[in-house]
Amino acid sequence: MIVIINYGIGNLGSIKNMLKKAGVDSLISNQAEDIEQAEKLILPGVGAFDYGMVMLQKSGLEPVIRSKVLDDQVPILGLCLGMQLFFSKSEEGTESGLGWIKGNVIRFTFDSVEKKNKIPHMGWNILINHQSHPLLNGLQDNARFYFVHSYHVTFKNKDDIVASTEYEYSFPSVIARKNIMGTQFHPEKSHKFGMKILKNFSEISSQ
Repeated sequence: MIVIINYGIGNLGSIKNMLKKAGVDSLISNQAEDIEQAEKLILPGVGAFDYGMVMLQKSGLEPVIRSKVLDDQVPILGLCLGMQLFFSKSEEGTESGLGWIKGNVIRFTFDSVEKKNKIPHMGWNILINHQSHPLLNGLQDNARFYFVHSYHVTFKNKDDIVASTEYEYSFPSVIARKNIMGTQFHPEKSHKFGMKILKNFSEISSQ
């Protein structure tokens, strides 16, 4: 069973509905016992980095999530802000992130270019694949995904970048380090292509 972590943030119902359309059972839960029994986890998220970390800490779920991901190696998929919380810190605030992946979250900056794109990056965009990964299995070259964000992740280890996206410059849009995966876009808002991402995640084998 996939458990969608309810810590008070994210498009929980939309994620569950998209998984249902893909033929995948899931459970929205804020209960530690459900997370302990989960075969896979999804960490959603919308809004500011500090608010997300504070809400996760207030939920009391961080220890059990950490144990499942780091000790039991259960696959987890972070969506948008949920993915950013995997990192050490963000320019958006002062709270420490989970620190599971070495790197930070930075704001889009177009100081060095003549044409300055609007912030946030909002709307449909495509992926540029850097490596094969089960999350991207069967996706067409014209697959488009829905983005809404003003900040993006930056890595110390470029090997963790599965795909990037261009918005004046290239930023990581799909990341993976072993069982820890994330997308900067919202699969639950990305129609058939997002459904395929979620279906692929459901089929990734647990350790």
